[in-house]
Amino acid sequence: MRNNASLIYRIALVLGDFLALVGAFSVAYTIRVKHDPRPLIQQIPAETYLLSILLVLPLWVIIHGAIGLYSRSVIENRFSELGKLVLGSLLGILAVVGYDFVINNKLFPARLVVVYAFLLGFGFLVVFRTLARKIRSILFSYGIGVTNLLIVGNGKSGRSVINQFADTATGYRVIGIVGEPSKYFPDIPVFDNLDQARKKLRLANIHSIIQTSLYRDEAKNTDVLTFAQENHIEFRFLPANSELYSGNIEVELFREIPAITVHQTALIGWGRIVKRIFDIIFGAIFLIIALPFILLSAILLKITSPREKIFFTQIRLTQFNQPFTVYKLRSQSQKFDGTTPEEAFKLLGKPELARKYRENGDYLPHDPRVSVVGRFLRRTSLDELPQLFNVLKGDISLVGPRALVPQELEKYRQKHHILSVKSGMTGLAQVSGRLNISFEERRKLDVYYVQNWSFWLDIVILLRTLRTVLSGKGAK
Repeated sequence: MRNNASLIYRIALVLGDFLALVGAFSVAYTIRVKHDPRPLIQQIPAETYLLSILLVLPLWVIIHGAIGLYSRSVIENRFSELGKLVLGSLLGILAVVGYDFVINNKLFPARLVVVYAFLLGFGFLVVFRTLARKIRSILFSYGIGVTNLLIVGNGKSGRSVINQFADTATGYRVIGIVGEPSKYFPDIPVFDNLDQARKKLRLANIHSIIQTSLYRDEAKNTDVLTFAQENHIEFRFLPANSELYSGNIEVELFREIPAITVHQTALIGWGRIVKRIFDIIFGAIFLIIALPFILLSAILLKITSPREKIFFTQIRLTQFNQPFTVYKLRSQSQKFDGTTPEEAFKLLGKPELARKYRENGDYLPHDPRVSVVGRFLRRTSLDELPQLFNVLKGDISLVGPRALVPQELEKYRQKHHILSVKSGMTGLAQVSGRLNISFEERRKLDVYYVQNWSFWLDIVILLRTLRTVLSGKGAK
């Protein structure tokens, strides 16, 4: 049966948001009226102000609901929630100001109360939501409010799902598997069929069913769905061919026939236009800021390696398999240009380093190909700055999958996903560990970005890139 913990949590968020906003408006009034000697527009008693605020703030909370701040997809995603809170705060304060404009009596004793209320409101909401998330996680760790899952099918997809929910702190707990006995999860009860699971497990304990593989007998598949619907149990199906359902999905009428359209990437339509405009504006701003650093680095390279070129160029691939020339400040000896790591290490007489390089996520702490100045440039990411010229030219974007050389990308089975959008200076893989994750994991993150692009995700990645570069975490 349905687990009410999620509903209770959402109700708590509604009440908490309202109280956080009441607190913010109260503090804003106190700061401006009680502690600011400047004259007020109108004398409004605290009781009258508070009563008016209590009447209008439900409108702000309704706006939160309208933009999805109480939906599960937003609640479960910290960065998405933060972005929605920014939007909700802007719309909320506009609604309050609009209310003040249409009523006969003034709501605010001074204009600064509005400014303080907006800033404090956003801050209080973020603090409250952070605490609420932490408290819920603690309750989950004690098994309180956890959603019980029944897995139908225990193949590769089933194992992946069960591994994801091995810890109850995730908010989920696997209470049974309908399928063949598995050596991977000896502590989880396994049932031959749904009827057996239904008899052994109390119906009220089954909150959600996840089917990870289809039966050859279509009637059995129908039985699983019917059982879930008749008992009001949440049902999910994870297809074996996950690529079919990845990306941006639309349900539409195709010549009066209901059809599911799967776009290869969510970056379509207006998103491509907005992203390009953003690249041009901020690419130009970043380039102006970067030019002195590029110039100083170029002088340093010329002094230390007068016979070598300052800039490193290489043919890489971007959207729709288009080759382009990438620009970087030189960090390794010119004699290794045009060689793969395997070829370069062989030239050095150290072919064994190639394997170590690949196993370490395409990185060696003391790579013999890299100069002393080059190590500094890589550690500070200064070597990447000339790629801003590529951004302005339209070769790549500020954010996107890593631009790879054709030989590297050829090895990856899902390269068609990565090449459906422009490559980027930075990306999800670069801010998720950089050298600490393998080539395969980095490409999976690239595919995730392509299929789940949003403008807010780009902003988050840029901010995390700045933090990663300044901290030096994972730098090469």
